[in-house]
Amino acid sequence: MAVPVTKLAPDHGRGLGYETDLERIEIELLLEGVYRHYGFDFRSYAYASIRRRLLKRTEAEGLRNISELHARILHDTDAMELLLLDLSVNVTAMFRDPSFYREFRAQVIPLLRTYPFIRIWHAGCSTGEEVFSMAVLLEEEGLYDRTRIYATDINDMVLQRARQGIFPLDRMQEYTENYIRAGGTRSFSEYYTAKYDGALFAPTLSRNIVFSQHNLVTDRSFSEFHVIFCRNVLIYFDKALQNRVHRLFYDSLVMFGVMALGSKESLKFSQFESSYEKISATEKLYRKTH
Repeated sequence: MAVPVTKLAPDHGRGLGYETDLERIEIELLLEGVYRHYGFDFRSYAYASIRRRLLKRTEAEGLRNISELHARILHDTDAMELLLLDLSVNVTAMFRDPSFYREFRAQVIPLLRTYPFIRIWHAGCSTGEEVFSMAVLLEEEGLYDRTRIYATDINDMVLQRARQGIFPLDRMQEYTENYIRAGGTRSFSEYYTAKYDGALFAPTLSRNIVFSQHNLVTDRSFSEFHVIFCRNVLIYFDKALQNRVHRLFYDSLVMFGVMALGSKESLKFSQFESSYEKISATEKLYRKTH
């Protein structure tokens, strides 16, 4: 039985966006190769999202098909770093979804005040905007001195950027508006210094942040936490992988610890749905109850 092939000839009107059975095989082989050679496991990521990102990288590299991309990344670590940037989710902003931070102040901060020391895990922290947002919030609530924030991501390149605490200056107006809507109590400009085209955030904000590489797909828990943030990451995983990560988070939360998911994510229909109570259904804040 003949296997349909990806044809790039212009007379067919088909380019890299045309899906075939062969293309799916190419993608599966590439993801298997990435896992076995580099240790990054994207095999259970949502297929449509992975396919779109692989096609984008194939075009950017000037290659004809995904098989050529496969060969390049196996022999070129720089190409792999670029692919990793495409495959990992790096859409973020300071005080993203301001209503979430308002609800966090109102509902979660009173719970955190009951702990002598607070451990928070930002899983999939990307370039760190939301991590620094939480540091600001905790500073204003008088809790930061007894808090340790563990910020992790699969991608070491974005972690290096996050450690610097430098964000685009041209986004400070947007971030200031988010901060105000999130219930900020000071002038946002107090937290950073404008330097060339960047905004350098005060080193005091990073004093209790530990940045580290961690793979949600393959790595285990590394501590117990009072709060876990994993917002807008699980939507890129298939159901089986979502359940695996929910198990990881459940095992990592202290009893009555809080989990924060993204606006399009939920515990509904997961095997751990009955193990949490809703603190805020609209802002996807959950408290572990058993």
